[in-house]
Amino acid sequence: MFRSLRAFVAVFALTAGAAAQAAPDHVHITWMSITNMYFELGDQKIVADGYITRLPEELFKSTDSIYGTTVRTARPDVAAVKEVLDALGGKSAVNLLLTGHNHFDHSFDTGAWAKLSGARIIGARTACLQTQAQGIPGRRCTPVAGGEAYELERGVNLYVVRWNHSGGPNQNPQLHEPRELDALPVADAGGALRAGVLEDFPNGGGNRAYLFTVDGPKGRFSWFFQDSGSPVDLHEPIVIDGRNYGAPIDNLRTAMKAAGVESVDLWIATGGRDMAALMLPVLRPKAYLPVHWDGLFGAFKAGPPQPYDDPQLATFLAEHEVRLIAPKQYMDKWRLDSEGVREVDNAAIKHRLGFN
Repeated sequence: MFRSLRAFVAVFALTAGAAAQAAPDHVHITWMSITNMYFELGDQKIVADGYITRLPEELFKSTDSIYGTTVRTARPDVAAVKEVLDALGGKSAVNLLLTGHNHFDHSFDTGAWAKLSGARIIGARTACLQTQAQGIPGRRCTPVAGGEAYELERGVNLYVVRWNHSGGPNQNPQLHEPRELDALPVADAGGALRAGVLEDFPNGGGNRAYLFTVDGPKGRFSWFFQDSGSPVDLHEPIVIDGRNYGAPIDNLRTAMKAAGVESVDLWIATGGRDMAALMLPVLRPKAYLPVHWDGLFGAFKAGPPQPYDDPQLATFLAEHEVRLIAPKQYMDKWRLDSEGVREVDNAAIKHRLGFN
């Protein structure tokens, strides 16, 4: 059952008087590489994930599990994060941080964003412990297990969906199996942490996906964001320490019912055709924006290493009349409203960051 937390605006002190304003009529959505998203709607300026640093691949030991352990500690590239934040508009351009899951390629920079912007954080308990270890007061992070609902401002609702990670128990168990931190990570004298998925950056108990609905003045629009996911056990309950958090696909159905939607306007996700085959009958998206296809280690300023290309998924989406919106460059931007999705110009911000 979804737990309604309608005091979000007051508790998080986003904008005094937000409840008296009309609901926004659109959201601007910017892809900032990997699964890093920037959502602008009304008074909400939201960064999801936000990994800009790009840790070197040689940081991870090659003799054990995939990205499990590291040869040394590491710190976020605060200057790189600040450059992106400044391009977006500076400190006031971000007031909420969401983490989907807590591997290094998703949440390593969350603490840096929080320090630079003063934004609040929503994510797994692991996210809160990671950012506390990076010097962010615990009161600024709200841990979510799935099933929470927030009214960010009038007409803008956020539903937290307990989700899974890509792969499977027989493929990449260290990455896939749900793991939460159970204690505050211990940083070294310089404030650095261990980025391995078996160290300070486990996935956070699987994943958290987010369903947004907006009751705009011209009609409702909605989108669903998941930064990972696996078709292998999408119908299997997530169980940690004897607690059952539900099967991801059932959790999505519950969230959609709570939100009063039978389909979404946009699905932002990764997972390929097999994932889409299970998701489309439930989510019924009108459009799909693929993320997490551009690698983990290439420099952010270099842009995507290759164009997006997944013919199997593209064919499947076309057969089901789902529009594929393929990003081309970091900081590509779209407008979503009650009439659908369309690309908008973002040349000024791209220019500031050196993108064509």
